[in-house]
Amino acid sequence: MLYAGDTVFSTAELKMGSGTSGMLVTEVKKQMKSAAADAKLAVIDGSPGIGCPVIASLSGADMVLIVAEPSVSGISDMERIIKTAEKFQMKIAVCINKFDTNIENTEKIESFCRKLKLPFAGRIPFDPDAIKAINNAQSIIDIDCAAGRAAKEVFNKTIKILNA
Repeated sequence: MLYAGDTVFSTAELKMGSGTSGMLVTEVKKQMKSAAADAKLAVIDGSPGIGCPVIASLSGADMVLIVAEPSVSGISDMERIIKTAEKFQMKIAVCINKFDTNIENTEKIESFCRKLKLPFAGRIPFDPDAIKAINNAQSIIDIDCAAGRAAKEVFNKTIKILNA
């Protein structure tokens, strides 16, 4: 657990071949909850896909922001996470990462959200500057780049959806 001022970062490492990833996520969430008991907002960055760690990440949350990629597997995972989140009776919003890598699938995702009346939080473009930032151990919001600006907009829309 890392503390920086009023920021708490809780993480863990799972060894390859270990089958307890969902239990590990649950434990990390417990540690975060006790360390950040007075926090107004806690963000859990769940793993991609729809396995046990994703379900453990959703458990007890108020809202899920599904970050979908415009690929066949990305759309499939998004649909499965939506069904899971609905069972947890939580707020759901969707954004699209690297939306400009497949405009046709981006439009399918947006159409799907409209059909289900799911809030759409925005589009994040593929951005070579984001890759440079990550390679320099920076966040995309630490530099001025298209992906960082889009991510900030997605965050702001997500907060509005959460508080609606």
